[in-house]
Amino acid sequence: MQLAGIHHLTAISADAPGNVRFYTRILGLRLVKKTVNQDDVSAYHLFYADAQGSPGTDITFFDFPTAQERRGTHSISRTGMRVNGESALRWWHERLTKAGVTVGSLGERDGRLTLDFEDPEGQRLSLVDDGGRGDAHPWDRSPVPIEHQIRGLGPITISVPELRPTEIVLITLMNMRKVRGYPHPEHPQHTVHVYEMGEGGTPAAELHVAVQPDLPPARQGAGGVHHVAFRVPSYEEFDAWAERLQVMRIPNSGKIDRFWFRSLYFREPNGILFELATDGPGFAVDEPADELGETLVLPPFLENRRAQIEAGLKPL
Repeated sequence: MQLAGIHHLTAISADAPGNVRFYTRILGLRLVKKTVNQDDVSAYHLFYADAQGSPGTDITFFDFPTAQERRGTHSISRTGMRVNGESALRWWHERLTKAGVTVGSLGERDGRLTLDFEDPEGQRLSLVDDGGRGDAHPWDRSPVPIEHQIRGLGPITISVPELRPTEIVLITLMNMRKVRGYPHPEHPQHTVHVYEMGEGGTPAAELHVAVQPDLPPARQGAGGVHHVAFRVPSYEEFDAWAERLQVMRIPNSGKIDRFWFRSLYFREPNGILFELATDGPGFAVDEPADELGETLVLPPFLENRRAQIEAGLKPL
């Protein structure tokens, strides 16, 4: 029983209109689902992904009116986004610089060319050369040329003060494999440990764990990350993972139907929220594929509250 890689990452924004502008107009991602947080319908839940809304390509945002994140450990600290090749990274460096984005220098990290940058709220992101490995589904209406478009997520980096409790969960519960380590780019005294899922060999299937005991605990807020989700290919495997968590006595949410996928949540020992999410049925189950993200879509169990929900949302 193997997780297939990163499914999605959900972060926090206090500026939904600005968030849409940046991720669609600057990063060129497709807004594939405009909906609400199913646990707090006063907040948007915005999904950006490739042309098809493929599992493993979507970064999502809760629109919470909150203070800025306080950076630290016990957190998801950086989100990788995959592109193909050095020429794409150089193109992105020029584009982000011209757009006034906080951007670093192109360099090598963990054997891959990487470019760090931040969104307008301080969300820490990286473009990572994945060598063009795996399928890609570029969006023909993106402002970014097809050959330079973001191909998906990975790797995701988390920060913990102590490795062993988290490592036990990653290896013993989640069947990940520890494959290597490297010095943290900003804090070389800290080591980042790399764990891979499924077939491995690609940043799309890697979780990087930075051990940073001298950092204060993070405080979640705008510009920070809420949780990371991992891919479960089928409903049968999803049920098996739910049973595995119960047998191993891991406190969890129980199985939740999010309509576009099924979810199961639990926290690893350092408090970081993990989600297991199914690949299907996908975002096109309730919208034509060529119209994804153009209107507010609600799961069936919220549809009878549409008027109330729409009245409480800010225009995008």
